[in-house]
Amino acid sequence: MSTTTTRGVAQPAPAKVSKTRPRRGLRASSTFNFWLFTGPFLIGLIIFVFVPIGWSIWLSFFEARFTVTPSEFVGFENYQQVLTDADFRGSLVTFTVFAAFIVPATWALSLGLALLVNRLRFMRAFFRSVFFLPTAVSYVAASLIWKMSLFNGVRFGLANTVLGWFGVENIAWLSNPDPPWYWLVIVTVRLWLQSGFYMILFIAALQNIPRELYEAASLDGAKPGWQTFRHITLPQLRATSTAVILLLLVAAYQAFDEFFNLLSKATWGQPPLVELYKMALGENQNYGAGSAGAVVLTLLICVVTLLQGKIMGFGRGEESK
Repeated sequence: MSTTTTRGVAQPAPAKVSKTRPRRGLRASSTFNFWLFTGPFLIGLIIFVFVPIGWSIWLSFFEARFTVTPSEFVGFENYQQVLTDADFRGSLVTFTVFAAFIVPATWALSLGLALLVNRLRFMRAFFRSVFFLPTAVSYVAASLIWKMSLFNGVRFGLANTVLGWFGVENIAWLSNPDPPWYWLVIVTVRLWLQSGFYMILFIAALQNIPRELYEAASLDGAKPGWQTFRHITLPQLRATSTAVILLLLVAAYQAFDEFFNLLSKATWGQPPLVELYKMALGENQNYGAGSAGAVVLTLLICVVTLLQGKIMGFGRGEESK
């Protein structure tokens, strides 16, 4: 090392400052990894979601029978045909009532299960798994189990067997619209399939509530139970509840599998998607009208979702509430 002298005292020479170059290879590698992992997803999203949606909107303005290739531009005639169809309009009204019932029922059941599981001191993971497992079951398989084993309408079905112990005669659960016992079958299978998933969301939200809030409430004299749930737990679950309700609304209007398998030959109680299925893939195979109905249903879901989000304040900050 070279030295310099100042008044006879040897001092080390100042070190040269080396300029650090940016690690371009690492930055390029991060960009490559990003597109490597997200690229297939984006490609699949474009091919299987965005392209079909755009093609359905385009097809809804054309005459397309027995083919998905547009042949003649008809403007809004397909929309007029769909909106004047009594079965389709009836299904929209019916499933608006269905959504008004199944959404709060699923919300309440999921929240109740989350509160119970979250309070457990032992075997919490076991019960959480037990309630969540039905979400992995196929809707088709669950519908067939409900139809053939639980509510099959004969004395060998589980529901009629239990009712027979109390002297109640067999009930045709899925064969008679008056009284509409089929709603009990459909609602129970949907509650069984959905509640576990939303329970997990509520459990995650409950675990994020600061314990200090409950301690402060206890010091202020709040009693554990309804008071703390109403004034602390429920307000802290506002964002999660809003997201759950929005997801339930969308799922209610998109119901298809259980209705198609439980009421495949019925002309009553059908959801909008089943009516569109019959319209597009029935005897006439009117893909133009079916596409128009899909656009109408999508717009309805968007409007209901936006209204619900507006009412519950979805997306607003804490300071604006």
